[in-house]
Amino acid sequence: MKIKSQVFWAIFFSLVFFTTSGFTVVGHRGDPIKYPEETIQADNSAFNSGADYVELDLQLSKDGVLVISHDDDLYRVTHTHAIVSQNNFKTLKQLRYDNGEHVMSLNELFKYYKNRPNTKFVLETKIDHSINPSYELEDKIAQVIKEYHMQNRIMIHSFSAASLFHLRELMPHAYLILIVGSLRRINFSILPQVNAVNASSDIVQEHPFLIHWLHKLHKQLYVWAKMDESPALWHWLINRNVDGVVTNFPATGFKYKLAKSGTKKYAINRSGIYFGKTKTATMMNPYVRIKEKKYVYPGQKLNVTYGVRVDDRLYYQIAEKTFISAEFVNLDLRQQDIAPYQNKKIMAKPNTKVTLYSYPDNQAQTNKVLPADKLFKIQNFNGSPKNMWLYTKLGWVKANQILFYGFFSKQAFADYKKLPRVSHYTNLALLTYNPNNPIKELTFSEKQKAVNHIIY
Repeated sequence: MKIKSQVFWAIFFSLVFFTTSGFTVVGHRGDPIKYPEETIQADNSAFNSGADYVELDLQLSKDGVLVISHDDDLYRVTHTHAIVSQNNFKTLKQLRYDNGEHVMSLNELFKYYKNRPNTKFVLETKIDHSINPSYELEDKIAQVIKEYHMQNRIMIHSFSAASLFHLRELMPHAYLILIVGSLRRINFSILPQVNAVNASSDIVQEHPFLIHWLHKLHKQLYVWAKMDESPALWHWLINRNVDGVVTNFPATGFKYKLAKSGTKKYAINRSGIYFGKTKTATMMNPYVRIKEKKYVYPGQKLNVTYGVRVDDRLYYQIAEKTFISAEFVNLDLRQQDIAPYQNKKIMAKPNTKVTLYSYPDNQAQTNKVLPADKLFKIQNFNGSPKNMWLYTKLGWVKANQILFYGFFSKQAFADYKKLPRVSHYTNLALLTYNPNNPIKELTFSEKQKAVNHIIY
């Protein structure tokens, strides 16, 4: 009877999610392209970008605290070697991400978000029960979820069927998802215990029948991928009846969710700044886009109430009947993040094709490149400290693909050293360059290569 009851509730909750959630966007480790993964800043960015859920990984510290971390060793994200299972949480908490946040516990995360009911999470159990027979990880997860009353705001996924089986016993009504990288892992001994399958995009593209087959069994299908924002992959996914996507690009996922649902306008309610060097005109609405004799000025702070997508472009409403292109408004950058770069110039890295974009978006790539051996003024900024975009007279470029030119004085370096670690770009040109020198000599790229005086 107990098994039948569990199966009933599993099917019931699967149907509830199937009929109410639609195309679900899950921010993989938050918004890791913009901010250090699995930090509050990354999580907030994902939710602000339209993610329905944020996915986080859980491991146990030496003293039994649930630590949010994908890697066993925290070196990749904190620049300090520390194995989670071999250190007490008090020690791990001293380690800092590039944005200054400390390594966090699940308790701390829930405490931060407990009064924000629209924030929801997918928790991954990072455990292999063929190696570790203990179920302390799952026991602690169930305990903390109940302690903070997060039962209705949580889904749990895992590669470990044993982990999910144990969680089903602890929380009969929980929404559980099996992560698979192969069809062989999907079988009828596992499916009755889970609500959904999270499969790689390669599997789903190779075996599209899987979508219909799982739906016939009242199971949902989530898709995970490397997600490089390829338009072809995204169009393929949303034109299939998948239930959600786990992505490193939650803003892109949300864009396609809007495209699928037909929704155009959505609430934002965040403050922003215009970093352009010259004033820019606003418009009464983004559908006609007739510019008004009203302007936004450099450094002006803006209250962004709504976002509107028209013809695959995003516009922000900043007052009644007043809109501006989103490419000119920064929601994630602060003045301190750009101050040392603001009056500098840029040039292409030697022997590098620097792609130009018509918009600060990976999907707005053009066939043009930034000309080599030429300096360009930075006219505007967008993106985030970790993933900054720069606007030139030719278009937008990515900050990590160019050389910043002009850090030749002590004051410039002093300002640069004050940057937060997450804003610290190291691709600086350390040689001066005179493009007007009439004497035939080595090109700037050849000279840089010869003396090897670049940091990047």
